[in-house]
Amino acid sequence: MVKVAILGACGRMGRRLGTLAHQDEHLQVVCAIEREGHEDLGKDYGRALGLADMGVKVGPTLTGHPQVIIDFTTPESTTAWVEQARDNGIALVIGTTGLGDRELDLIRSAAHQIPIVQAPNMSVGVNLLFRLVGQVAKSLGPEYDIEIVEAHHRFKKDAPSGTALGLLSSICDGIGCDARDVAVFGREGKSAERKKGQIGVHAVRVGDTVGEHTVYFGTLGETVTIGHSAHSRDTFVLGALRAARWLEGKAAGLYSMQDVLFGD
Repeated sequence: MVKVAILGACGRMGRRLGTLAHQDEHLQVVCAIEREGHEDLGKDYGRALGLADMGVKVGPTLTGHPQVIIDFTTPESTTAWVEQARDNGIALVIGTTGLGDRELDLIRSAAHQIPIVQAPNMSVGVNLLFRLVGQVAKSLGPEYDIEIVEAHHRFKKDAPSGTALGLLSSICDGIGCDARDVAVFGREGKSAERKKGQIGVHAVRVGDTVGEHTVYFGTLGETVTIGHSAHSRDTFVLGALRAARWLEGKAAGLYSMQDVLFGD
């Protein structure tokens, strides 16, 4: 059984992580971490989730000797906890979005000492989509325009989503280009006509949309559309828990959900 700690344990994602991890016979929640001042500090985590007592108190520090920390918090929080995980020899699953170069550099450095799964999206379906879009772009060729559209709930802080950027990266890998040279983030004005080779990336923020990603490949005469819709946060949670189980016994290194799902 893999012992896990959950960061942001009483947030939207943390609650689902705690609930589904508690139901997983291969996982044991031994630590539930929340920020100082949170209203649930000191409560039994099971009670905080509306379940029976787990025997784990919600607290601000690392307890219980976890083997894996699961992190769906913020870039600032992730930075601090990567260092703690590294210093304590604890594996990490990171689903935090909006990570910048500084955070990613820190994760890559820490992965020399501990095993880390880091991905912009933990969904099984989205990770299949990552694999497919590069192949489709390469097969269709340069005559097809490519546009990426993502939609999320009104509270999402970063735009475009990490998943949209992951799709952009996969497409660029497939056709051999640099995202920095071809990406256009939104369009406006009177001179917004599409230029050959551009890849458009567009963000929509509306209501309580969990997550929708669509990639359009279009040329004169036809359009090929590939997409994914998340119906609940559980799709990301189940992927993260799968990654936590997969990390057991893994050597230090930086892994992706492609490794977890497809064994690459």
